[in-house]
Amino acid sequence: MHEVEEGYGWSAPELLNDLECRTALAQIWRLLPPRVRAIRQPELDEIDRRFHATTVGWPGRDDQEGQWWLRRVPRRLEAETAQRSTHGWPMGWDVMTFPKPEAVEITD
Repeated sequence: MHEVEEGYGWSAPELLNDLECRTALAQIWRLLPPRVRAIRQPELDEIDRRFHATTVGWPGRDDQEGQWWLRRVPRRLEAETAQRSTHGWPMGWDVMTFPKPEAVEITD
């Protein structure tokens, strides 16, 4: 979480890999005992709130439905080079099929 808040220095595929933990948690959450979910829900809500605040939703995509975290990108990206894709993304993010949102800041 701190890495996303401070400036994510890895690539889009790496972010997807990092988010697999959240996806796995979503899959098992309903299997946990209600007491455990009740105790841990505020903690999960706070982490989700922080992630939502420090990321930007994909243009034209609803991020309120299932696995919304997979349809968001960090607001701050650290890039090793000033090279940009035709959509304005740094190297490693050129897999994104939409233009880089203005709210996404890239630091070299």
